[in-house]
Amino acid sequence: MNDRSNNMVVGMSVFGAIFFIFGFATTFIITLTAPIKEIFGLSETAAQLVTSAFFITYPIMAIPTGKLIDRIGYKMTVIAGLFLMALGSFIFIPAAKLPSFPFFLVGTFVLATGVVFLQVAANPYVTSLGPDSSASSRLNLTQALNSVATMIAPWLISVAIFKGLTFPQDNMVAADRVPLPFIIMGVFVILVAVALMTIKLPVIKSEDTSTKKSVWKYPHVVLGAFAIFVYVGAEVGNAGLIVNYLRTSAGISSEMASTYAAIYWGGAMIGRFFGSFMFSDRAMSKKLTFVIPVLILAFISGSFVTDWNWAIGATFTGAAAVNFVIMLIGRGKAARTLAIFALAAAVLDITTTFSGGSIALWTIISIGLFNSIMFPNIFSLAVKDLDKAELSSASGLINALIIGGAIIPPLMGSIADNAGYSWAFIVPAFCYLYIFFYAVKGNTIRR
Repeated sequence: MNDRSNNMVVGMSVFGAIFFIFGFATTFIITLTAPIKEIFGLSETAAQLVTSAFFITYPIMAIPTGKLIDRIGYKMTVIAGLFLMALGSFIFIPAAKLPSFPFFLVGTFVLATGVVFLQVAANPYVTSLGPDSSASSRLNLTQALNSVATMIAPWLISVAIFKGLTFPQDNMVAADRVPLPFIIMGVFVILVAVALMTIKLPVIKSEDTSTKKSVWKYPHVVLGAFAIFVYVGAEVGNAGLIVNYLRTSAGISSEMASTYAAIYWGGAMIGRFFGSFMFSDRAMSKKLTFVIPVLILAFISGSFVTDWNWAIGATFTGAAAVNFVIMLIGRGKAARTLAIFALAAAVLDITTTFSGGSIALWTIISIGLFNSIMFPNIFSLAVKDLDKAELSSASGLINALIIGGAIIPPLMGSIADNAGYSWAFIVPAFCYLYIFFYAVKGNTIRR
C-alpha cells in the first residue's frame, strides 16, 4: 500500500469514528425530547426547545469553527470538540437530579458546541482526502457509520430510560435514568480525545488564503446551504415527532415507539451504505455485489431493535430493497439521485398526513431511507469546484444553516399541538420539494 492510500485509510478510519460519535450524540438529544416532555409535563412545542438548543449552536459556532480550523488544524479542532462534548454530557447529571429544564438546555448547548466542532471539521476533511469524483462515496460511507450510531441512540433510550415505565406515574424514575447514558458518553469521548492526541493524521493543507474568494459569491454554495437548512429541519422534525405521534395515533407504548424511531434512523444507515458504493468509481457489476450484505444488515438491525421481531425486520428489509431499486434510477449521479429521493420523501410525508394505522407508521419510518444520501450529496454538490482555501469557509456556512434543526421542529410541534400530529408532516414535505429544486436546478447555478 502506497503512502497516499495508507493516509486515506488512516484518515477515513479516524473520521469514521468521529462521525459515529457526533451521530450518536445528535440523535440521542433528538429522541430525548420524548422523555423530557413527560418528565416536565411540557407541550410538544416546548419539548422541541431541546432540539432548538442543540441546533442553534450551528449558526453561532459553525463559521467561527471554520476559521479555527484554519488556525489550529483539523486534528486540534476535533480534540477540542470532544472535550466540549464531555463537559456538556456531565452537565446532564445535575440537570436530571434537580430536575431542571433550563439545565437540560444548557447541557444540550455545550454538548452541541462540541458536535459543531466535529462536524465542521469532518465533512471537508473527508472530501479532501481523495479525488472529487468519489467525494460523495466517501461522505456516504462516513455518514453510514454516523447512521449506525443514530440507530443505536433511540434504541438505547427505549431500554435505558423508557423500559417498563408508564407515564405520568413514572416521570421521576425516567429523570433518575437520564444521567447514566450521558456519563458513559462523556467518559468515552474523553478517552477518544486522549487517544487521538497520539495518532498522526494526514494533513490537509489549505491553499494561499490571500486570494480566497468569498463563498457568498457562489450561488450553488448558498443555495446548497439552504438545502441543508431544510433537510436537517425535515429530518429532525420527522424524527422528533415519531415517538409521540405513534403513541397518540396508534396507541403504541413509548418503549415500542422509540424502537420504531430507531428504524427510522436505521433507514438512513442502510441508504448510506448503498450510497457508499453506488457513488463510487467501481463498475456496476462490482457495486451490485454489496447489495445482499446491506440487505442482510437491514434485516438483522430491524429485528434487533424490535427485540428480534422477525416480521418487522423483514418489512424493513423489503422497504430497503425498494429504496435500492429507486437508487438504481439515479445511476450513481449525486444530483439525479438526490432529486428522486427528495420527491419520494415529500410523497411519504404527505401520505403520512392523509393516512393512518400501519400505512402511516411505515411511510413515516421509510422516510429515513430517503433521507440517507441527502446530506452527503447536498454537501458534495455545494462544495464542488471550490479550492481547498475556500473549503473550510464553505463548510462553516453550510453547517451554520443546520440551524434548520432548531427552527422547523418547533414549528412542527406547534402545528401538532394546535391541529394534530398528522398535519405537522406537511412542513417537511415542502422542505423536500425545495431539495428537489436544488438537485434539478439550484446546484448548477454558477457565477
